[in-house]
Amino acid sequence: MRESWRTTGHALCPRCQVRMRERSIGGGSFGLGYARRREWLLCPSCRGSVLFDAARGTRT
Repeated sequence: MRESWRTTGHALCPRCQVRMRERSIGGGSFGLGYARRREWLLCPSCRGSVLFDAARGTRT
């Protein structure tokens, strides 16, 4: 689902095949030295949701 969202800019709900709405969520904390960019995809039909990091980090 993440790859579909990343390549096409949208994703379909795996339950009902309706286009999911997206909501950006900030993450991380002040002073930690990192910030996450998370996406929350919400299905308007069945109310399902998916939460993932939009860009994977390069931390070792």
